[in-house]
Amino acid sequence: MTDDLSHFHPLDPGRINTMDPVELKYWCQQLSCTEQQLNEALAKVGDHVTAVRNQLASSSKR
Repeated sequence: MTDDLSHFHPLDPGRINTMDPVELKYWCQQLSCTEQQLNEALAKVGDHVTAVRNQLASSSKR
């Protein structure tokens, strides 16, 4: 699997598909987080990108 995700676009840009490892990697790059941080945010707020982004931002302020 390549690290170049420049041509990748999620099918639903408003939700994170947790079943797709390529999409998880894409969102980690987009949200500047690790996969563990992403999974923790997903567990807390669900798969909506805005909610995950807000959760990651609030977690980083602590």
